Amino acid sequence: MLGAKLRFGAFIAPFHPLDENPTMALERDLDLVCLMDKLGYDEAWIGEHHSAGYELIASPELFIATAAERTKTIRLGTGVSSLPYHHPLMLADRINQLDHITRGRVMFGVGPGALPSDAFMMGIPVDKQRDRMDEAIDVLLPLLRGETVTHKSDWFELNEARLQMTPYTRPSVEIAVASQVSPTGARAAGKHGVGLLSIGATQTGGFNALSSNWAIAEEQAAAHGKTMNRSAWRLVGPMHVAETREQARADVGFGLQKWLNYFLEVAALPLAPQDGGDPVDAMIASGLAVIGTPEDAIAQLERLEKQSGGYGAFLLMDHNWAPWARKQNSYEMIARYVAPQFQALNENRAASLAWARDNRPTFMGQAMMAVGARVAQHIQEKGTENIRPEILEAMGMNKKT
Repeated sequence: MLGAKLRFGAFIAPFHPLDENPTMALERDLDLVCLMDKLGYDEAWIGEHHSAGYELIASPELFIATAAERTKTIRLGTGVSSLPYHHPLMLADRINQLDHITRGRVMFGVGPGALPSDAFMMGIPVDKQRDRMDEAIDVLLPLLRGETVTHKSDWFELNEARLQMTPYTRPSVEIAVASQVSPTGARAAGKHGVGLLSIGATQTGGFNALSSNWAIAEEQAAAHGKTMNRSAWRLVGPMHVAETREQARADVGFGLQKWLNYFLEVAALPLAPQDGGDPVDAMIASGLAVIGTPEDAIAQLERLEKQSGGYGAFLLMDHNWAPWARKQNSYEMIARYVAPQFQALNENRAASLAWARDNRPTFMGQAMMAVGARVAQHIQEKGTENIRPEILEAMGMNKKT
């Protein structure tokens, strides 16, 4: 029996340097999701950011609505909605509407908010963001199930609140909580029995915390009468693959340094190496990124599986390290040569080929006997004297035979 397929997708913040047209950048993000849909990727998660100029999408819901019109099967998630920035009823209403207009293709990723500068502009204390996320989840889940909620908080209020439409997906849309290194996301996921998005799974701290965070989530789930499902666990990490390692390195020379500068100077995630050496060497050596071939990507996923104990989906942390054409090539190579190794797509093909090869003598003997019988039947009906010489020669015969 075949096991579950590892799903593949992308976590699209997105990251766009300041030297290009932002309108074209957003359009290219939509083109990427369309490409992923054609290549058979399972999921795309879209970020929410409001400052720092690099991560351009302010409303993942607007992006998802647009992408849903242009795609057929790929599922689309908020990656993630920053809960302290929204009144829970308004956010739940938008997600529920997407659930209907996408016919169940939407997913709801939640988190506290990644950029402190976003929180500062809205007067949200950074040290309150995780507490507010937890409080928002407590009311969002019943709202999305169609229940009525009354709740009074120091930052929002709900009075007999409920959504006008029952959910399209029952009991509600799929929900996942973002997790980095700290146990905050794992605790929230376990408390509510929802999915886990390990955004820094390949970063040293995040990688080391994979098994412990999953254990924390299971512990919390048990304490609250819930269960955790590894299929709903998504690990995120950056990759760029090419035909050779040398080609991959050449590709990322286009934009990797700009991405590194953003993480060194602005972003809150400690992803960029700071040892002063070759950043490509450092990122590969630490396991943070794959910059190489499909075989290197396969090795990375096997490493993650061993460390985590098993997960349901791998999401490429989308970046713009390479020119657009080479970036598309990377996504295609991963779909063609990496995903099949973790989805058992070719097991029956391999078994069928081996069976046909091992039984070739028998099959060829039967085929030759069948041909010989038809030749004999034809000669019996026509006689060799009535058959042209070239046909007899092709049959390995002559008029005297």
